[in-house]
Amino acid sequence: MADELIPATPETESEEPIKQRKNGLYPGVSDELAENMQSGWADTELRDLKPIEQAAETARRRAALSARFPGERLVIPAGNLKTRSNDTEYAFRSSVEYAYLTGNQTEDGVLVLEPAGEGHRATIYLLPRSDRENGEFWLDGQGELWVGRRHSLTESEALYGIPAADVRELTGKLAEATGPVRVVRGYDAGIEAALTDKVTAERDEELRVFLSELRLVKDAFEIGELQKAVDSTVRGFEDVVKVLDKAEATSERYIEGTFFLRARVEGNDIGYGSICAAGPHACTLHWVRNDGPVRSGDLLLLDAGVETHTLYTADVTRTLPVNGTYSELQKKVYDAVYEAQEAGIAAVKPGAKFRDFHDAAQRVLAAKLVEWGLVEGPVERVLELGLQRRWTLHGTGHMLGMDVHDCAVARTETYVDGVLEPGMVLTVEPGLYFQADDLTVPEEYRGVGVRIEDDILVTEDGNRNLSAALPRRADEVEAWMAALKG
Repeated sequence: MADELIPATPETESEEPIKQRKNGLYPGVSDELAENMQSGWADTELRDLKPIEQAAETARRRAALSARFPGERLVIPAGNLKTRSNDTEYAFRSSVEYAYLTGNQTEDGVLVLEPAGEGHRATIYLLPRSDRENGEFWLDGQGELWVGRRHSLTESEALYGIPAADVRELTGKLAEATGPVRVVRGYDAGIEAALTDKVTAERDEELRVFLSELRLVKDAFEIGELQKAVDSTVRGFEDVVKVLDKAEATSERYIEGTFFLRARVEGNDIGYGSICAAGPHACTLHWVRNDGPVRSGDLLLLDAGVETHTLYTADVTRTLPVNGTYSELQKKVYDAVYEAQEAGIAAVKPGAKFRDFHDAAQRVLAAKLVEWGLVEGPVERVLELGLQRRWTLHGTGHMLGMDVHDCAVARTETYVDGVLEPGMVLTVEPGLYFQADDLTVPEEYRGVGVRIEDDILVTEDGNRNLSAALPRRADEVEAWMAALKG
């Protein structure tokens, strides 16, 4: 990784135009070189740009936000780069609230809605293209020649349909702002510091909750993006099946890397850390270490999702026999989970309670556990006391969107205790997990974990399984794997 010189920040620029990195190989920049670097560059401004595909949708979302908080200044930051180690950063991922309202995904961006008349005037504050006059473009670690070109403010206005301004001027403006202000917290400490005497935690939480609930029902663009994410995820699962022999020769990491390649080629990234859990690791719900062996005769629980370039993620799980064929016991457990998922999916429809699909799936699993003699019935007793949870562990699903667990700060009465509506997208993912050290079950069960998860769209007349292209029934899974390997 190359070593750069870094110019001073704007606050100290007059005193120290260029700040050298400690232990850099160049002692400085001569006046002649600095002058040379200022000229001889082609005009690369992008003209005749068309608005991003979702510009109409982001405008409608901002209008809904404006209507909810009339007369108040609203500040929604994208967030800043986070240091990974020393002078390297994690890949930036914009805050969901900001990306949802703008379609922009660049670090340090801030959307500000200022009261104007009966509504608001929106401005997107961004870093402009790096400066060629002061050498920032080639000396700064975030300059154009180091990390790539940023859009100019004029280009950004054309793309996002929002007037754009230099974000480096924003903290001063916010510090002088009067009237009620709300900010989405947790993303930009500098913005929050500028507003520290103008906001309250309670008012800011109301803003965050509203933006979470605004995402409960997806528009047509969002549904299309979720389908894209699922379709890429299906191809990623196919990729994994084709290389299971290589995973057996190495580890779960081969599976993780194989799926990641698909995510990066067709999307922005993975939507969350891939769970590539072979053997007893399948009983650890969020096994993301992915450093264990992959053995013939074991099950592989693969829980993974591709994130699109617009930040919508799939979330799909299949539990696959590494050698292509379920053992008798594995199939018994798998079939129980499949039956539970079928009951859960059938309960997803407009007007149903959000909890209904969870209750339907849990009832099936509780009945199986009683039937197998692993817990004392009757089933109603098991459900009332939650005894099945020793082996089912988690809820049967969650909202899905720009976050894998989307709309997480919505009010309980509108989410878990709410009613399903057309346009909602959620996962249905029952599971059974028999820990390797669970002495309450026969030895043959120990270390067996099964989860099946699909992404379900609530429609006007029921539901649609967005991930139906991946087989679910045990015999269909075996035939699918054989065809891919064959």
